[in-house]
Amino acid sequence: MLYRQRKLDLPHGELDTPVLFPVRNVGKRSSDNTPKYVGTIPEFSAAMINARSIRNRDPMWNRLTNGVALREEMDVPEDTIIFADSGGFDFSEQEIDTTPEKTIKTQQKLDSDIHGTIDIPLSRENRAAENQRRIDRSIEFALEASDLHTGDALLFASVHGYDPETIRNNIQYLENRGDFDGYALGSMVPIRTDYKKVTKLVLAARNATEKHLHVYGLGGLVYQPLLLYLGVDSFDSSAFIRSAGNRNYLIPGFGGEELHNIEDLDRLPCPCPICGQRSLEDIREDRTALTQHNLWALATELRRFKYIAESDRDVENYLDLRFQGNEVTRRAYETAKQQVRRLT
Repeated sequence: MLYRQRKLDLPHGELDTPVLFPVRNVGKRSSDNTPKYVGTIPEFSAAMINARSIRNRDPMWNRLTNGVALREEMDVPEDTIIFADSGGFDFSEQEIDTTPEKTIKTQQKLDSDIHGTIDIPLSRENRAAENQRRIDRSIEFALEASDLHTGDALLFASVHGYDPETIRNNIQYLENRGDFDGYALGSMVPIRTDYKKVTKLVLAARNATEKHLHVYGLGGLVYQPLLLYLGVDSFDSSAFIRSAGNRNYLIPGFGGEELHNIEDLDRLPCPCPICGQRSLEDIREDRTALTQHNLWALATELRRFKYIAESDRDVENYLDLRFQGNEVTRRAYETAKQQVRRLT
């Protein structure tokens, strides 16, 4: 397997990887309604934020440019690690309204530890010429950001590609012409149900660089063990918020379960600090609690994989069991396993 552990030395402290960056919705709404988790879930001392959304929220941006620190605005400790992406996912539907210089100045103002370069997700309509144009522009934006970067934070180049060869070539091109601390693989969310394709693209990126590899938007319960197995260093997810909004309860080792399907239970199957002392009815009526539980579920999935890997148990045997209940993900894992075995 390609699983690995490392440590990032960042302006606001050290960060052990592999790690999940929970997506915060600060800037997307008038106030950040992500429930408190920093300081309560030990491995989640980090957050993914959208630099564009914060800059475009005038009252918030005015406060930040008039002396309020981002971490104060978010009500998180000063040592919280922040990864600020460009907000590129919004560009899949909207015109690009930023430049590398504007984005990197925003990220510096937000005092983020990791800057993601501007990325333009590939079109869902799979138009080859348009997608190549988007790939080329993302590369140009990354190289401009490299020239502007002052080294005060890590810079991850955002990379897109519709096949493994394109991914490999783009990373090698950027590696030869820019100065990046790592790479962030995008355009995965629209194809997330095509597990085989996603795992092939991720593996191509992993093979193209020894530097830090982040995957945008895939950090839910099912993808976590696959990404860890493929050697991904970090990923981000808003699944805990979206699932709670749909009254979907995340169960480590399984996946999501709609609460109305288990309404005959008195107690929920997870003994986390949120569920352990509360009834199913309590959790059902408290969306904040459900969101917090879902984060604990993601933490449990991550801890479980680390335990298997670090206790010298056979990770592939664990994953054989982990994916046996879903034919689609099992086939994707089997494909990934064959590819990984040829590399190790």
